[in-house]
Amino acid sequence: MARNIARGRGADSAVAWRRLLPLAGGTVLLLLGLFCAWQTWLIASESGEVARVHAAQDEAVRVLASEIAGERKQVAQAVAALDPATVQGDRAQLAEALRARLPQALDVEVYSAGLDEVLHANYREFGYAKAAQLMGAQADDSLPMQTVSEKGQRRLSLVQPLGPAQRPQAWIWVELPFTPLQRRFESIAPGGGRIDLRQGDDRGELSLLSRGASSAEAEDEATPVPGSAFSVRAALPAAFILLPRAWPLAALLALLGIGSGLYLFWLRGRLAPRQEIQSKEMMVSDVVPAKHEPAPPVVRPGAMPPAESPADAVDPSIFRAYDVRGVVGKTLTARVARLLGQSIGTLMREKGLSEIVVGRDGRLSGPELAGALSDGLREAGIDVIDIGAVPTPVVYFAAYRFNTGSGVAVTGSHNPPDYNGFKIVVGGETLSEGAIQDLYQRIANGALEAGGQGGLRHVDVVPDYIERIISDVQAERRLKVVVDCGNGIPGALAPQVIEGIGCEVVPLYCEVDGTFPNHHPDPSDPHNLEDLIHAVRQTGADLGIAFDGDGDRLGVVTKDGEIIYPDRLLMLFARDVLSRQPGATIIYDVKCTGHLKGQVLEAGGSPLMWRTGHSLIKAKMRETQAELAGEMSGHFFFKERWFGFDDGIYAGARLLEILAGDIEGRTPEQVFATCPKGVSTPELKIPLEEGEHYRFIEKFKDKATFGDATLTTIDGVRADWPDGWGLVRASNTTPVLVLRFDADNPAALKRIQQAFREQLFLVDPGLKLPF
Repeated sequence: MARNIARGRGADSAVAWRRLLPLAGGTVLLLLGLFCAWQTWLIASESGEVARVHAAQDEAVRVLASEIAGERKQVAQAVAALDPATVQGDRAQLAEALRARLPQALDVEVYSAGLDEVLHANYREFGYAKAAQLMGAQADDSLPMQTVSEKGQRRLSLVQPLGPAQRPQAWIWVELPFTPLQRRFESIAPGGGRIDLRQGDDRGELSLLSRGASSAEAEDEATPVPGSAFSVRAALPAAFILLPRAWPLAALLALLGIGSGLYLFWLRGRLAPRQEIQSKEMMVSDVVPAKHEPAPPVVRPGAMPPAESPADAVDPSIFRAYDVRGVVGKTLTARVARLLGQSIGTLMREKGLSEIVVGRDGRLSGPELAGALSDGLREAGIDVIDIGAVPTPVVYFAAYRFNTGSGVAVTGSHNPPDYNGFKIVVGGETLSEGAIQDLYQRIANGALEAGGQGGLRHVDVVPDYIERIISDVQAERRLKVVVDCGNGIPGALAPQVIEGIGCEVVPLYCEVDGTFPNHHPDPSDPHNLEDLIHAVRQTGADLGIAFDGDGDRLGVVTKDGEIIYPDRLLMLFARDVLSRQPGATIIYDVKCTGHLKGQVLEAGGSPLMWRTGHSLIKAKMRETQAELAGEMSGHFFFKERWFGFDDGIYAGARLLEILAGDIEGRTPEQVFATCPKGVSTPELKIPLEEGEHYRFIEKFKDKATFGDATLTTIDGVRADWPDGWGLVRASNTTPVLVLRFDADNPAALKRIQQAFREQLFLVDPGLKLPF
């Protein structure tokens, strides 16, 4: 009987395998056939989309060429119709006559036949692109139309000779609105792909407009627009195609796979009855029936232990006033980063946004956290542009460069190596305070988009960032500069920027090392500037500049070892900006010197004190249309000639341009000496329990009195007297009170500190004061 049982079991096994083989083979072939059918559909669809994109490209070239030809014809007719007597008059009269004939023109200027005034112009003020177009007209009689940017407004520009191009009497420069060309371009639909309007060649190409899907892959060749420096590049839809792009072959493979799979299913059906009979013959009657084991208990869904909720995985304390920040492996993990990505992606979907830039600093935890963040964003259906390890300002720059308006910098800024965090911009708004807390609430409530399939592409934007700065900022004389990057991510590109604007660079700690082996990457702490001061003295450099861990803050020291605090740097920046933008608003935070207001007024600007915090400052800049802002922490925000975000590297370049271009040839020390300074303290801190520092400030506002001082309470309490001021505020990043005092002389400083001491003790007599 035992032999019969064994024989029966062996027969069962053989039968099972014979029945499974057709089923398995049929399933595999059927799936392969369906996959090939799907590929056939994709290949056919792609061919149609490609044709539509190329048709849109050709249409764009045609309509733009027609628009440009029409504009040039009007200008040529206006020049040809000039009265001979006007031609013989002065150039101002000639320009005025042309303006009357070209009412649509935004600007008309007349230059001599030899362009002598252009050759000797200051190109920073005259405009590099304008000068190049005028001088190029002498060598190229095709006179292509191009575009220039005037105060942030894009315009069309063209050069027209007065008389024959080979022997002109003068050259006419005309600026026209860019809007008609933009409307014509944006009226064209490229289907599932994209068309890009660009200017220049591959070495210096400028992206002007895009129409269509941002995830499409651009072709190498672009079609030039006749009569201009423009070209239109097609970007084809990115389809997941693995088979050769020939739909007849893919269709044949699909038919073979589906047909073979169905045949094997049919064959299994024919074989099944006979195999069952054979199986019964092998099962003899003396086999003992198997005993049935009791079925295991059924665990119903309601009885299962609950999985960890998103709220359980996230510590709410990491959601700060200006960013999200925590300790890696404790309050900040890859799971937290992924949930944060989903939360940001959900917010973006609500705002109708679909693409975001992600970059990271040089910390060791950066790759894992940035990857998890991107996974969460893509899970929410957001396309991610990964720009790799870059300073935070490059993330902001890329958001402008790729027209996403959104970006996340994975950075711990100036904090210790075991910290990391996220600085977040959505739709052009740097998130802070309530908007940061909203991200947490979405996670806590489980209100997160899921199941999306956002795309991912890797782009190197650093060359564009460097080129954008050095094409605009130039040092007129070669300064020797020690550049201290504190082993932070600015070391990867800041020396190139400073060299590119025309300075000699002595690198100090420019090797990117997330352990920060030499000193903390925080230039606001004087102890972290000691090595820089020593290096400037040892090398005989003109100046030393330092950046924080992610490159959005700037520190400066002179060859005499003096630290030039950011509020004094802001005085120089304000004078420079106001020389070109008179009356502009200049914003500074409550920790800056009282002398700053007078300096801005003296330079013809409108000073505005505001709350501390990079995101709060940027929001106020948008509200007031300010051209410049700065904080005592070393954040500088240039809207004039830049994009309005905080960028320590760009601020360093602008500072060197000012110092090297001093018309009196003064040394940096002599230039800084023109910026008034008093006797001041660094930031003084009083640690309190979490949340207690906010409650203290509210009590202080109610109880404190400072006589005839002018009080400012937008961020803590600041009291200003004619000879100095004092401040106490609650830090938005750590549970401490922050104090600072500044006065014209030591006696005034001592008096102001005593006044604050008395008022602080009225609220809490047990405070341990650091002054």
